[in-house]
Amino acid sequence: MAKCQQCGKGPQFGNNRPWSKKATRRRWDVNIQKVTIMEGGKSVSKRLCTTCLKTATKA
Repeated sequence: MAKCQQCGKGPQFGNNRPWSKKATRRRWDVNIQKVTIMEGGKSVSKRLCTTCLKTATKA
């Protein structure tokens, strides 16, 4: 299961709703990217969502 290692954000679940209104289950996955970042003076490989990547570049 895809989960961000910084914020813990995971997939969300819901229904497909076609014109006939018949509900079938689906999921929205988080946009997870594998990146190497500097943490405490060392380079660390993490799997982060793109929202966390945006805030990491600003800090």
